[in-house]
Amino acid sequence: MMSKEKKNGLVGVGRMGANMARNLKDKGYQISCVNDVDNDIAGALAEELGCDHASTLAEVTEKSDIILTVVTNDAAMEAIFFDSADNLFIEASGKLFINCATLSPAMHIKLEQKAAEMNAHTLEGCMASSITQAREGTLYLMIGGKREVFESAKDLLDDLSVNLRFVGEAGRAAQVKALVNMVMNINTAALAEGLGIGDALGLDLKMLCEIFSQTGANSRVLETDSDDMLDRDHECYFSADHAAKDSGIAIEVAEKAGVQVPLAKATLAQY
Repeated sequence: MMSKEKKNGLVGVGRMGANMARNLKDKGYQISCVNDVDNDIAGALAEELGCDHASTLAEVTEKSDIILTVVTNDAAMEAIFFDSADNLFIEASGKLFINCATLSPAMHIKLEQKAAEMNAHTLEGCMASSITQAREGTLYLMIGGKREVFESAKDLLDDLSVNLRFVGEAGRAAQVKALVNMVMNINTAALAEGLGIGDALGLDLKMLCEIFSQTGANSRVLETDSDDMLDRDHECYFSADHAAKDSGIAIEVAEKAGVQVPLAKATLAQY
């Protein structure tokens, strides 16, 4: 059965989750229900999409075949999957959970193991993109889990993304995503410092960015963020809190592997 023939629910419909839901709705997917800790946000989105506003997590599972979660961190995942009073694993047999937050690798492994006990399945759908890409269905998605589960949902994942990579077993995509964000955070801090020094020296910052782009100072962050830095545009697409969380995950992964990461730690201290 194709994913468009299945019922799809979402938990966590902030700016990323809501725009993923809108994209799927536009592409013909059945959105069964949405749920969020902010009832007003979930209610407004449910009305917009013409779906149910699930008042409980168990209701999301009951009404959906595939459940996408887009929450903040490991603690939020513990709350939605393991709370004794209400959680997504209630009557979860046969369901697929695609978990899109940046989490620790250990959390994804724990979720897959618990799902297996319920005759359910999980995938990690780690995203290296932002709000615009969520709305347009052009996310960069890194998938971890069982290959056959990935193949069963590949049509939906393709419609969420422009770059789709199956990384490996549960936890592997989270490791890669942590390293992606660690390097991105270091590059962001370095670019900000370089431009700050350039400003203090009275250099033409547009010229400086052009030279950066043509030399070893070039980076993806320069391409995506330099204009906002020059314009002092502080609209938030990716918060310092989230950057700190992700650098923290990468540092934990590194330390477990016996690797010292002084730059990552210095960047974490800034965020």
